Amino acid sequence: MKVTEHFEQSKGNTLVSFEILPPLKGGGVQAIFDTLDPLMEFKPPFIDVTYHREEFLYKKRQSGYYEKIAIRKRPGTVGICASIMHRYGIDAIPHLICGGFTKEETENALIDLNFLSINNVLALRGDARPFETKFSPEKDGHEFAIDLVRQMADMNKGIYLDDNIENGQKTDFCIGIAGYPEKHFESPNLETDLIFTKEKVKAGADYIVTQMFFDNEQFKGYLKNCKDFGIDVPIVPGLKPITRRYQLSALPRRFFVDLPSDLVKALEKAKTDEAVREVGIEWCIMQSKELKAMGVPCLHYYTMGDSETIKRIAEAVY
Repeated sequence: MKVTEHFEQSKGNTLVSFEILPPLKGGGVQAIFDTLDPLMEFKPPFIDVTYHREEFLYKKRQSGYYEKIAIRKRPGTVGICASIMHRYGIDAIPHLICGGFTKEETENALIDLNFLSINNVLALRGDARPFETKFSPEKDGHEFAIDLVRQMADMNKGIYLDDNIENGQKTDFCIGIAGYPEKHFESPNLETDLIFTKEKVKAGADYIVTQMFFDNEQFKGYLKNCKDFGIDVPIVPGLKPITRRYQLSALPRRFFVDLPSDLVKALEKAKTDEAVREVGIEWCIMQSKELKAMGVPCLHYYTMGDSETIKRIAEAVY
């Protein structure tokens, strides 16, 4: 079932969904099940599975040349989605990114998803590699998420890359995109970011999932701005609790988000790691209850493999 159909069938009730990371190469799918099994009691209609472009380091050889070595691979997004659907009988949403794929490889991946009856996809540009100053697309790959959205929308019309294909099968993908309540860090301003978002919706995007945020006022402002810009697709807030002290500086640096003063003061007063975790959980519960009262279509939790923390939050909200 499409994500938008789940929203329609909920009749105004706020659903819950979870996002997981594939294990590093060499890991097993049981780790995924161990994360999700405790969360199934909340009856999520769908689970997101991220995709990560492989990272590289350059190791200097004795000859003086540098060897490019791939590290931190997280393969298996499509297979994990199929396993989730088989084990739990719910929809799985693979993330598909521009980085690391040619257009043809993207098309082939979408064909595979269609064969598996996976008809929800989150279209993302993806991040630059650590050694790059800006995002670099694959040769003959997409540079922007909107190009990925357009390719999916074309396939929904039966249009493939090969012009010789006539009467190609029409796919039926429900296309999600990312939204940024505090704007994407590469956008010069919020207005420009909203213009880009509206263009992706016009190109075929069906719903938006936001980057994590910690101030609900930012999300409320984002909803109003989207409405003012004529962006009328469902918008799902993405949430993540702070559970470690280092995240106080790491999250703003990594995800370009602001932390409210009250949250920062409470975290700074926490003397132990457990106290920090409790502050983060209570803050996320407060956010969740307020957003649910607003009638958002779904609360989307970034689990980061920590099902115990997410379960505590969900128990307090649902």
